[in-house]
Amino acid sequence: MCMNFGILGTKVGMTNVFDPSGVAIPGTIVKVGPCIVTQVKTVPKEGYSSIQLGYFSVAKASLSKPELGHLKISNSQAVRYLREFRVDSPDENLLGQEVTVSKFSVGDRVSVAGKSVGKGFSGTVKRHHFTRGPMTHGSKNHREPGSIGMGTTPGRVFPGKRMAGRLGGKKVTIKNLRVVFVSLENNFLVLKGSVPGKKGSLLRILGTKS
Repeated sequence: MCMNFGILGTKVGMTNVFDPSGVAIPGTIVKVGPCIVTQVKTVPKEGYSSIQLGYFSVAKASLSKPELGHLKISNSQAVRYLREFRVDSPDENLLGQEVTVSKFSVGDRVSVAGKSVGKGFSGTVKRHHFTRGPMTHGSKNHREPGSIGMGTTPGRVFPGKRMAGRLGGKKVTIKNLRVVFVSLENNFLVLKGSVPGKKGSLLRILGTKS
């Protein structure tokens, strides 16, 4: 039986890790937890099983009274982020329980979800990899989008047409990343490859244990 679990963290940056054979592995350092279980949902009460984790301590003044009242149930300190994770056995998690990087070990496979780096308003060449027009012989169409639809019929642009617009700044999930290093003392994970977002951005790390 497989057990799903998750935790929150922040992206620190990228580095190299050397394996026993001396091969350099590009990896991303992630500051993981510690997180606090702030709510436990069960099938009889809510209709599904999940746990809510709180992460990143902040001053109480930065939270509203309803938010502080919600955290008071689990005797948790003020936190900036609250995220929910589906679990198979919510009874294994207690209110106020601390979730740390100890859930992970080298060789585990995880999925990391985060918000990609926003790159502002971009044209079709950069956003959708459109081919540019000719650059010589009097061409006036170098990076313009060109035709965006038919004329009289249908007389409109179809929804979903690839055009210029905002690039990045969306939720992205990278699957099947391998854990290459775990630091229990500093609550650090090093994952092989890159993860979404810029330094300091929030990440959701999902793993599976047999």
